Amino acid sequence: MVARRRKRAAGTSETEILSPPGYSAIPVKFSEKQQSSHYLYIRQHRVREDTKSSWPQKRTLFVLNVPPYCTEECLSRLLSPCGPVQSVELQEKPDLAESPKEPKSRFFYPKPVPGFQVAYVVFQKPGGVSAALALKGPLLVSTESHPVKSGIHKWIRDYADSVPDPEALRVEVDTFMETYDKKIAEEEAKAKEEEGVPDEEGWVKVTRRGRRPVLPRTEAASLRVLEKERRKRARKELLNFYAWQHRETKMEHLAQLRKKFEEDKQRIELMRAQRKFRPY
Repeated sequence: MVARRRKRAAGTSETEILSPPGYSAIPVKFSEKQQSSHYLYIRQHRVREDTKSSWPQKRTLFVLNVPPYCTEECLSRLLSPCGPVQSVELQEKPDLAESPKEPKSRFFYPKPVPGFQVAYVVFQKPGGVSAALALKGPLLVSTESHPVKSGIHKWIRDYADSVPDPEALRVEVDTFMETYDKKIAEEEAKAKEEEGVPDEEGWVKVTRRGRRPVLPRTEAASLRVLEKERRKRARKELLNFYAWQHRETKMEHLAQLRKKFEEDKQRIELMRAQRKFRPY
């Protein structure tokens, strides 16, 4: 929301724009037909002395309240009269990271929900920031020479941009995998060099390098291991300690004898049927 304060004196009216402390306000209109202005709040990008930033401080302009229809190309065109623009990046919120960021993929990172954003505009020379802070406006986003699509035309363009190019996707995946393989090879080479070498305090780092590779277990091997563990637990239990354990042991023994007797009868009947019964 843009705060406005109206003053009336001697039959005249004047509108004063209240911008956040330390920021300068630049009026922006979507086109010449638009009567009301939207305001961008800008200031030079600064961080504390003991903090590192991925943006050059003397050449970076920090912009607040960037509308959804204002793209990076559009913002670069609006500020190009102040000086050559090196790069423009839109974000959902200010960047608080102290270390440089890795470039994000345009295929594997979801696009943010359209809304008001912040921008970091990097000029090639420090004079571009000073010239931008002195802008009065209003600046036109959409002109005849540089029209900005809106409405259904913008939706169609966004949908077309959302469909990735197979060749560009393949190139990016191949590049990522080459970088990843190179990183893994460097880590393995470094670990091999440090293997068995004591550090400053005399400790030797123990790694899994050099061990015999373990084959994956099959289902039969897993069953054998489970059966072995069951027998091991059974040996640790107290057998025939209580009277009911004696009774259950005898009943189980009798059940096993009956089962074995029935199996023997069936085997004898089968041998008789095959006429191979030889009792003596």
